[in-house]
Parts: sequence; structure tokens; C-alpha cells
Amino acid sequence: IGGTVGVAAFLTLASGGVIAVQGYSSLGNIGIEALTGFLSAFLNVRVIAPVIAGITLAATIGAGATAQLGAMRVSEEIDAVECMAVHSVSYLVSTRLIAGLVAIIPLYSLSVLAAFFAARFTTVFINGQSAGLYDHYFNTFLIPSDLLWSFLQAIVMSIAVMLVHTYYGYNASGGPVGVGIAVGQAVRTSLIVVVSVILLVSLAIYGSNGNFNLSG
Repeated sequence: IGGTVGVAAFLTLASGGVIAVQGYSSLGNIGIEALTGFLSAFLNVRVIAPVIAGITLAATIGAGATAQLGAMRVSEEIDAVECMAVHSVSYLVSTRLIAGLVAIIPLYSLSVLAAFFAARFTTVFINGQSAGLYDHYFNTFLIPSDLLWSFLQAIVMSIAVMLVHTYYGYNASGGPVGVGIAVGQAVRTSLIVVVSVILLVSLAIYGSNGNFNLSG
């Protein structure tokens, strides 16, 4: 779906910049603005990038899949596929599910990198913090296992989002108006699914062990 990369890049650049601005200002009130790099490494990987990638996937690729399947349903193209003895679910739904999985890896990689870039640029070039100081705390608290778990979150989220969107598209009815309703329902449901998946996966991974130690 055209525009997905642009949407993901813009949203993550904005959110990464907001983390840097708010983090630097808030931490500066208690004299520890040096830890802005920690906030970037911690929040972007565990919360911001997964949420942004999920929203982008739902609003672009997912909504497009719902509209495509919905249009095929109301124009009886799916019925025609079944008349040719082709299993419509495996032929139409599974291919879009695989497409979502293929798209989420580069999309999520872009989201993470854009968030990191925006946070560093804002902190170093706008707020004036030393690049070495920012990089020290960023590299200290950027845990490789967190990145791997974060990609797992993105993959699970992609499967859940595409299942929601293909379900609503496949079962659309009522002509063009019904397709529009199906897209709206799918987007609303998938946004709930995105935050639910992130919550459940975060509880499973970090619920008993935060996987980092902040001490002085």
C-alpha cells in the first residue's frame, strides 16, 4: 500500500522528538538531563516504536486489505473464486497475512531507526547536550535482547492486525457502504488489538523482570 513508509517515518520521527524534548526538560528539573539517552533507548524500543508500527500497519496495509476483500465480496468475486473450487480463505486471506508479515520487518526497522535518530538529533542539536554524553547513556541502556523482543512484539502484532482486517473484509456486506463500514470497524478493532498485544507481550516479558538496572 503506497505511503506506508512515509507515514511510519513521519510518526516515529515526531514521537522520537517528543520523547527527547519532554525527557530533557523533565529530567533537567531534577538535574539529571544526562539520562535523556536512557529514555530514548528504553521508551522507543519497548513502547513507542511498537505502537507506531502497529498503528501504521492498521491504517495503511490493514485498511487496504479490508477494502480489497470487501470490494471482492460485494462484487461477488469471492463467490466466483469458490465456484472454481478454489478455497477462498487460503487463497485470499493467507496471502494478505503473509504480506503483512513481510511488510512489518522493514517497516518496524524503519520505525525504530527513525525514533532513535529523532531523539538524538533533538537532544544533541536542539537542546545542546554533548553527543558523547547522550551516546554513552543510550548505548548503556540499549539492551540487544530488548530489540529482539520488540521485533517479536511487532510480528505478533502484525499477525493479529491482519487477521482482524481480513476478517472484516472477507465478511463485508451491503455494497460500497458496507465496505466502508467494514474498514472503519476493522481499524477501530485493530487499534485496540495493537495496544492489547503490546500490553500482554510486555507483561509476559517484563512483568517479573524489568531486564535493566538503573542505579548510581
